[in-house]
Amino acid sequence: MVSVPTVAGSRDSAELGRVLMHEHVFVLNHEYEVNYPESWDHATRIDDAVAKLDALKTAGIDTIVDLTVLGLGRDIERVREVAERTRVNIIAATGFYTFTELPTYLRLRGPGRLVDVEEPMVDMFVRDLTEGIGGTGIRAAILKCATDEPGVTPDVERVLRAVARAHVATGAPISTHTDPHKERGLEQQRIFAEEGVDLTRVVIGHSGDTDDLDYLQRVLDNGSYLGMDRFGLDSRLDFDRRVKTVVDLVERGYGDRLVLSHDTSCHSDNFPADYRAKNLPNWRFGHISEDVLPALRTAGVTEEQIDTMLVHTPRAILGGRSQA
Repeated sequence: MVSVPTVAGSRDSAELGRVLMHEHVFVLNHEYEVNYPESWDHATRIDDAVAKLDALKTAGIDTIVDLTVLGLGRDIERVREVAERTRVNIIAATGFYTFTELPTYLRLRGPGRLVDVEEPMVDMFVRDLTEGIGGTGIRAAILKCATDEPGVTPDVERVLRAVARAHVATGAPISTHTDPHKERGLEQQRIFAEEGVDLTRVVIGHSGDTDDLDYLQRVLDNGSYLGMDRFGLDSRLDFDRRVKTVVDLVERGYGDRLVLSHDTSCHSDNFPADYRAKNLPNWRFGHISEDVLPALRTAGVTEEQIDTMLVHTPRAILGGRSQA
């Protein structure tokens, strides 16, 4: 079996078990925390994260891929505190999350910029994948980038191409954030292909936010996986339509090209706990185990097909072997 880096140490891919491919431990705003320290209670947040992930393990999930990268407040030391205590494997990511612009530090550095150098993000991402994040020795196992409603702005294109080049240099898989209603996944695939990316090593994320099967078919025809990875975020698409989309794609023969997840977090500075509880009550780690899988079974999806989406396809993606 192939060894896969996790926050708490390498694991054989066979040891990953059932995997949620798009989650977060902490989504943070460090500048806010430094200036308003009452917004972060370290011990409470770590204990809470451990408890939530251990409950996820009890619900039958063994591993999460934490797609928190730069732009989302990645703090690998905090995640390591959680990883060393929880029974769930946590896999780290590298990349950059922005819908429009990069921060000034990167906006001023790069080809043709004020500081005219080679694209610095490529080296940053490759180092995270091959040496470790922030001097910790904890290696990322996957790349992340985003294209949302604003589209491929100049800075977003820089991120996409830097992620693509890091993939070509290392072979690491790519997972993305998209707005499927704007068909952003196709734009990402086009840019990735221009950079020589193996599209069968790419997960086009948030594809479950739409039930437009024609769009999803085009993404699949280009070779990538679909991230059906926002279960519980019912404000984007309701539960029944999300489930039906998965069922329809399985019936079309694409069960081995789908991965499942919530895109939720143990804690997010962006969504207060009371707001989530009131407005997004299903946007929690247990939703897939408790609600989604029973609904898929009722609709005729088999245990073998569920294991493919949760076990075999994630293992293939993270272990470096395409299912497509």
